[in-house]
Amino acid sequence: MTIKDKIQEDMKTAMRAQDKERLATIRLILAALKQREVDERIVLSDEQILATLNKMIKQRRDSIAQFESGNRPDLAKKEADEITVIQCYLPAQLSEHEVMAAVTAAIAESGASSAKDMGKVMGILKTKLQGKADMTLVSAKVKEHLG
Repeated sequence: MTIKDKIQEDMKTAMRAQDKERLATIRLILAALKQREVDERIVLSDEQILATLNKMIKQRRDSIAQFESGNRPDLAKKEADEITVIQCYLPAQLSEHEVMAAVTAAIAESGASSAKDMGKVMGILKTKLQGKADMTLVSAKVKEHLG
């Protein structure tokens, strides 16, 4: 079952359960996926769906920061609830130990010896860890290891 199929099944379940908040978020997800498919004239793969979901989470985190600075905790909570629903469709995140093991293996694989080689290492890690780890943290670990 693809991620998109799971999202559509969860939409039906939310409709039956009359869970309006979850249903609204799932509809937002499906609309974002459909919009991307129409814009790019493609059928999204699971990797592209994960990238879209990660982008949606980032947008909501940015909104939460703005709402909190604007003294709107009600809207910040709504965005946080949406993040919780969206995260259900992401694969489990790797632990810090697993990320460090992947970084060490990628550095060995690429033969990187200094910060100049960071692009090679990140290229390898992006394909292996995309959606499974926060790439900002992965980048920081690579810098720490090479620097």
